[in-house]
Amino acid sequence: MTDPIADMLTRLRNAVIAKHSRVDVPASKLKVEIAKILEGEGYIHGFKIVDEKSPEAAKAAVARQMIRIFLKYGPHGERVITGLERISRPGRRVYFRSTDVPPVLGGLGTSILTTSRGVMTGRAAAQAGVGGEVLCNIW
Repeated sequence: MTDPIADMLTRLRNAVIAKHSRVDVPASKLKVEIAKILEGEGYIHGFKIVDEKSPEAAKAAVARQMIRIFLKYGPHGERVITGLERISRPGRRVYFRSTDVPPVLGGLGTSILTTSRGVMTGRAAAQAGVGGEVLCNIW
C-alpha cells in the first residue's frame, strides 16, 4: 500500500455512506493521532485499538493491531462526516505556513496537519504559530 492515510480516509468515507456503526483500520501512530483529532472535533464517538484475530494471523502467531473507529450520526440518522478529502499525497506534498492555512468550508470543516509539534488541526496550528503538511480536510 503506497498511501495508508488515503486508505484510512476511504474506509471511513465508505463506512459512513453505508451507515455502519464502526470501521476497522490498520493501526499506526499517525492514524491514532488522526483518530484523536476526529474524536476531539466531534466527528466520531470514539476509537480503540484492538488485536485482529484472523486465520492468517493465527498461523503466523502474530496479531495485527487495528483501530476500531465508532462512527457518529445525527438524531435522524444523518451523517456527521459529510466529506473527506486527502490533500497531501505521496506524489504531491502540500505545505502551508501558519498564516496561510485556509479554512475548510468557511470554517465549518477541519483541516488536519502534521507539524513539528505533532498532528493538529489547522486552527490549532495557526494559534500555535506553526505550519506543516496538510494531510486532509474533513467536513
